[in-house]
Amino acid sequence: MEEIANIRKEYKLKSLAENDVEQNPFDQFSKWWREATESKIEEVNAMTLATASTDGVPSARIVLLKGFDEKGFLFFTNYNSYKGMQLLENPRASLVFFWKELERQIRITGIVEKTSAQASDEYFNSRPIGSRIGAIASPQSQIIKDRNWLEENEEKVRAQLESKEVKRPANWGGYCVKPVSIEFWQGRPNRLHDRIQYTLQDDGGWGIERLAP
Repeated sequence: MEEIANIRKEYKLKSLAENDVEQNPFDQFSKWWREATESKIEEVNAMTLATASTDGVPSARIVLLKGFDEKGFLFFTNYNSYKGMQLLENPRASLVFFWKELERQIRITGIVEKTSAQASDEYFNSRPIGSRIGAIASPQSQIIKDRNWLEENEEKVRAQLESKEVKRPANWGGYCVKPVSIEFWQGRPNRLHDRIQYTLQDDGGWGIERLAP
């Protein structure tokens, strides 16, 4: 335990001030996103998705960002998965990006809505054929007998769909996290980190505030 407690890193690459950030959080995200992709960060689009049931039971996992604009942040999954069930009960979620190479973190809290069927179809059809078959074969989050059962089910689905168009199943598609707050965190020396938070206002604009580290 002492060895774990002594693990430390001093953050000193960059700073973040109120007069440095864009007035719109999506513009600020785009700016940091460009810098992250240019830095060749592996799986730069990996993000933690945190959901909760109506009785307050939390759950978090890594998913992949598949697009963003001023409407929100997109990811795709099985609607019958555990996260899908929680989002059905409680359509609120948080996203966290951690780009350690840049000593940066972005926290997004928002309301979650399903994307259109067309958007889900377009993304599903862009996936490799194996991923499409896997999405059909796997009853995500459900208890299964063993690995053999999963592989046999995949082969069964593959055989059934041989030479046929692999269409998106109705229980699979996209979600859009529509932010109500976005925090940009820049690591600084002595744990006096920079934290700039955008909060959605009643008039649709964004308030900008500094948070204590």
